[in-house]
Amino acid sequence: MSPIGETTPALASREALRLAHERAALMPDCLVEARRVANSVISGWHGRRKRGIGENFWQFRPYAEGESLSRIDWRRSARDDHTYVRDREWEAAHTILLHADLTPSMRYRSRMSNTSKEARALVLMLALAETLSRSGERIGVPGLLEPQASRQAAERIAAALSHAGALPALPQVAGVRSTADLILLGDFLDNPADTVARLKPLAHRGVRGHLVEIADPAEESFPYTGRTEFVDPETGKSLTAGRADSIAEDYRRAYEARRETLGTEMRRLGWNFITHRTDRPASEPLTQLHLLLSGGGLATHEVRS
Repeated sequence: MSPIGETTPALASREALRLAHERAALMPDCLVEARRVANSVISGWHGRRKRGIGENFWQFRPYAEGESLSRIDWRRSARDDHTYVRDREWEAAHTILLHADLTPSMRYRSRMSNTSKEARALVLMLALAETLSRSGERIGVPGLLEPQASRQAAERIAAALSHAGALPALPQVAGVRSTADLILLGDFLDNPADTVARLKPLAHRGVRGHLVEIADPAEESFPYTGRTEFVDPETGKSLTAGRADSIAEDYRRAYEARRETLGTEMRRLGWNFITHRTDRPASEPLTQLHLLLSGGGLATHEVRS
């Protein structure tokens, strides 16, 4: 949306193209940083494993009548009076969908942080794709890329995002299957009720969700004093405060109330809610998501980083 004047289709199209070009310019550095973060955190995530067809040994178990004799491990069976079958491991590829909010509000960066919310969301998205693809998971982006098991998942996502136009704050959810995990990265500054209304149908269908709220430290602490002009990056509307410090406490209460409401509603849906500040290492939410995706259980409270 153009920040000045009334929006027209032509202005909106040019603005979307400009944002897409700037996003594309971010991609090389974000991809390099994503690989660095992924390599520093995890040497390889294990897939969802169970007994089945595969190449790696899983376990020995007693032979059951009717099974093929070719499955018997005679060397192991010779050790005692039982006949054993050598099971192999099947690494069950799981579908994980990634979505980053890349709307204008995510471009904010204060002097308290070295990176914008948008850049951090992209790094986390690409680091997740890089790490999950190593264990054979099927990675996709709703409305942009169909899930696919590929070691080049991060590169595929970076290329697709570089050529994509305007993207919504929340993804298209019609094609999301109930067996998938959905990871959403954004600032979630919209009315929590609207966010919950969009996501509740997915939770009721059985989709497992993980929200990572990305915040600039200034958005939490509100360090402004004196006469300050605030501009909404989404609409271009501005508000001038004669003494910004006089509204600081009310702002912080409203900010925390929005966050607490969203976190509570997500937990009611059985989803996870993580908060992350851009002045903190990107490795922190990546590690937390690893734990959750590896079966570490649902968050019972807000996880902060």
